[in-house]
Amino acid sequence: MKDSLRQQFERLRLRLRELEATLADPAVAADKLRYRELSKEHSEASTLTQLYARFEARERDLEAAKAMLNDPDMAELAGEEIGSANEEIARLSHELLLALLPHDADDSRNAFVEIRAGTGGDESALFAADLTRMYLRHCERQGWRTEVMSESASDLGGYKEFVFRVEGDGAYGKLRLESGGHRVQRVPATETQGRTHTSACTVAVLPEPDAADEVQLNPADLRIDTFRASGAGGQHVNKTDSAIRITHLPTGLVAECQDDRSQHRNKAKAMAVLAARLRDKERTERLAKEAAARKGLIGSGDRSDRIRTYNYAQGRVTDHRINLTLYRLQAILDGDLDDIVAALQAARAAEQLAAWEAAIA
Repeated sequence: MKDSLRQQFERLRLRLRELEATLADPAVAADKLRYRELSKEHSEASTLTQLYARFEARERDLEAAKAMLNDPDMAELAGEEIGSANEEIARLSHELLLALLPHDADDSRNAFVEIRAGTGGDESALFAADLTRMYLRHCERQGWRTEVMSESASDLGGYKEFVFRVEGDGAYGKLRLESGGHRVQRVPATETQGRTHTSACTVAVLPEPDAADEVQLNPADLRIDTFRASGAGGQHVNKTDSAIRITHLPTGLVAECQDDRSQHRNKAKAMAVLAARLRDKERTERLAKEAAARKGLIGSGDRSDRIRTYNYAQGRVTDHRINLTLYRLQAILDGDLDDIVAALQAARAAEQLAAWEAAIA
């Protein structure tokens, strides 16, 4: 490990001691927001310094084992220890490098997931319903709580649009790379001649802002409409105008919620979605400007026109960003996205690591 990296970890140890002293101050404990932020930093610094301590311990073990090589009675044991220590040092070194990479503060947040039918008519809406079921099941597997914000059903049982909130540790960080265009290749239920059709949907994953970071909405910039929620009828049909649609006039962004029978709660949910969309719009515009300034990048890099294809005839799912193909279509549609999510995160980390190592070389 380079000396410059070791110096970073030593500075982190000093910072950890500072944080411990600061958190013990009653005045800091009384400031809930600051205390929460410092506690989070303390937890991250503590985890990292413990990992570095393990790395240093294995380095000492390695040196001790090398010193025993000259002893005939200990040479074999020393050789085994050297191999084990080298292997663990390499693993720990990689983990430490990854831990030093810049982290997006949004990764730990809750998320809003928006699924919209695209090209393909009714078949696209049916595919949107399949994606909705896939993500809801994946969230259930992760132990995350989900809450429907709005839905717009199609005639054949699919969705023109479905928006839900995900509450769970690191939900946005684990779902963020699902944003983009999803394509399906299959024989639609309405196809009489058995021909394969290609349809598409778009998925957008937005971080839920903290109250302190939430976009401040000027009431004068908002148009709030009420309407009667659509539903399946029966005893649960909404007989009052409790559904809410909020339009942000300067940008044209719209958010609606009809899931709750309370107009007040629907309004609060719609405002939360609108704030997340505005925040994401600002973030996207800022990143687009930064990307345009870097001549080495082509486009935005998100390949939102087509990130993944679901091929029913071959039972495969292909993520085009990392050339990953898995022949487990049904399991994935049932919410088993762990392999895909892990591979995408590993590829993203590898790109960040390569850029970071080049910068410090």
